[in-house]
Amino acid sequence: MGPLEPNPVEFVIGLICFFVLFGILGRRVLPRIERTLAEREAATGGRLAEAERIRHEALELDEERRAQLDAARHEAARIRQEAAEEGAALVAAARAQALREREELVVAAQVQLAASRVIAEAELREDVVVSAVQLAGRVVGEPLAGLPRTEAAVARFRAEREAAAD
Repeated sequence: MGPLEPNPVEFVIGLICFFVLFGILGRRVLPRIERTLAEREAATGGRLAEAERIRHEALELDEERRAQLDAARHEAARIRQEAAEEGAALVAAARAQALREREELVVAAQVQLAASRVIAEAELREDVVVSAVQLAGRVVGEPLAGLPRTEAAVARFRAEREAAAD
């Protein structure tokens, strides 16, 4: 006998053992295996569905976050623009105020300078008159201050100067 010509008794015993084992596997083990695979599939499928739902929620949250960031950036740009405009307005107002104050200071200084000039001219004229009378008295050799002719000459000099100034 050889492997190609089996012994009929062994062959029948082998077939019987095979079918018995196949029956046991088919009735007890395979249903358990199928049930376990089905449970795993359900668990895996449920988790996949849950994972897909979570992914969709994450995408929605990401879109909301992006929208909020865009809105915040827009608001920040608007605030920066308003601040720049407000700053420019404040600078312009400060510049205008400074120009007004400068003009006021210049006008006040010009008025004070003109007043000082008038006072200085009056003092100088008086000093010139006194110096002229003293010099004339030295030349003549007598004091000329207080004489009526001297007073008349001084009054005439002052009248000529006032006429020349107008």
